[in-house]
Amino acid sequence: MHLQAAVVAHMKLMPAAASFASELATQLRCERVSVGFVDRRFTQIVAISHGGSPTAEAEVLNALGSAMDEAIEQRATVRFPQLPDTALHIVLAHQALHRSQGNALCTIPLVADGRILGAVLFEFRDPQLFTRERIIECEHLVSLIGPVLELMRRNELPWSRRLAEGVKDAWTALRSPEKRALRWLLLGLAIALVGLVFLPIHHNIGGQARIEGAIQRVLVAPADGFLKKNLVRPGDHVTAGQVLVEMAEQDLQIEHRKWSSELAQHENAYAAALARADRAQLVINQAKADEARAQLELVEQQLGRSRIEAPFSGIVIKGDLSQSLGAPVKRGEPLLTLAPADAFRVIVEVDERDIANVRVGQAGRVALSALPWDTLPIRITRITPMASAVEGANVFDVEAAIDAPPGILRPGLQGVARIDAGRRPLLWNWTHRGIEWLALKFWGWWGT
Repeated sequence: MHLQAAVVAHMKLMPAAASFASELATQLRCERVSVGFVDRRFTQIVAISHGGSPTAEAEVLNALGSAMDEAIEQRATVRFPQLPDTALHIVLAHQALHRSQGNALCTIPLVADGRILGAVLFEFRDPQLFTRERIIECEHLVSLIGPVLELMRRNELPWSRRLAEGVKDAWTALRSPEKRALRWLLLGLAIALVGLVFLPIHHNIGGQARIEGAIQRVLVAPADGFLKKNLVRPGDHVTAGQVLVEMAEQDLQIEHRKWSSELAQHENAYAAALARADRAQLVINQAKADEARAQLELVEQQLGRSRIEAPFSGIVIKGDLSQSLGAPVKRGEPLLTLAPADAFRVIVEVDERDIANVRVGQAGRVALSALPWDTLPIRITRITPMASAVEGANVFDVEAAIDAPPGILRPGLQGVARIDAGRRPLLWNWTHRGIEWLALKFWGWWGT
């Protein structure tokens, strides 16, 4: 516990390892204790007992590191001189260090979670201290403090090194014989993932859709006047030639009688001038009669247009005039909108980022809010060349025809359409929007 307290009293690896080495050297009466960690396949000295600097005396540090590497590669405690009745190990680096320093040596690997992380090298000046019991005690102390030092070392590594070591540890654990079933499972998942990523699937382009009549005819007021009768309302089915709206005719009837009377007067005057052989009056009365006749024809045409008839059979989709009877209307003012009852078109709002992949003749399907479970087949017939802003986005109106419209369809229904734009890899479907956005932003930044 005293040794652990000495280590955890520091937040950094090097002072904690130095305190650990100094405490071991004091308690075990060692000449020197060195702590090293494996870094890129070789051991680097991080602490030496009693204030020894891990950056001084390069030859000594190299010798210490070589001795630690020798023990780590053999994955065992290495002693020199070797004690009798112990397993034999390769001790070339230890022997060289012994010749230069003259101390008895013992190198114990640092182990945490079954993985060798480094080593601790003990040097004894007094050969009497170099006993089997003392070495077992050293092994216990190193195994106790090793995980704590490893945790400190990992916390000080940059994130890239921690990630690399984590991947390496996972790979090492995965290669163990106990993980054979897991290896096969991961291999199967990887093959399935690669297959899904590169498997071509249908690329669909979506957008909001609305139903409109294939033909929409707006009926307007033929002249200034007043509404007399309204015979239909939105939703009513009409036939070609059916009277839909009647305009007030009183003013036109008065105008008609006026010009009829003037025409009769001018014709009588023309006959009298003809009887007198008065050529001048004859010409004047003939001109006035022609004027009256033209005005009369105009009034008759206006009387004929006062009854607004349906130009084709269909359904009234807009224009409720039932509450506007007697109201004045001006010439050209919209009154009713008609559309065929069995001919429709679909308008799909396609985002500008996808319009390049839309072609005339492509097939698709539309799901309407009124028929969410029954999608209808459609085919692109026209692409408008101009975009419009809808809810902060630029969209193009793409016109599509419904192959087999059901009887329940009505103009004005809304839903969602999907246009088949070919087959693309799944990875492309997932990432192309983000890649295109990054490319545009990068181009804009680079251009400035």
